[in-house]
Amino acid sequence: MSDALLTIKVTQHGSATVVSPKGDIDLTGSPTLKVELKRLAPAVSTDGRLIIDLSAVGYMDSSGLATLVEALQASRKGRYKLVVCGLQPRVRAIFDIAKLAMVFTIVPSLDEALTA
Repeated sequence: MSDALLTIKVTQHGSATVVSPKGDIDLTGSPTLKVELKRLAPAVSTDGRLIIDLSAVGYMDSSGLATLVEALQASRKGRYKLVVCGLQPRVRAIFDIAKLAMVFTIVPSLDEALTA
């Protein structure tokens, strides 16, 4: 864990919206990500996808995972695809421990997420 604030970069790649958080997604950072994901969700088209690129996230706790579960539920309701990519080993471990690795679409890289 670190004292660094979570920053979020949002880019558009065709019909894909890419959310790239940088920092820790923990009790302090997850509310920032939650607000951004809720803001973006209505703009994602039904044939589009929301990609969460976690390659710059070194740590995530259960509050971060809960934020991503909410985003997944919103994607199902909005009928767009949510893809998570770039998981570092520590972050991947929390998905595995919570048995959510099979619930999310998880791919190694952003390039793969754009076509998954």
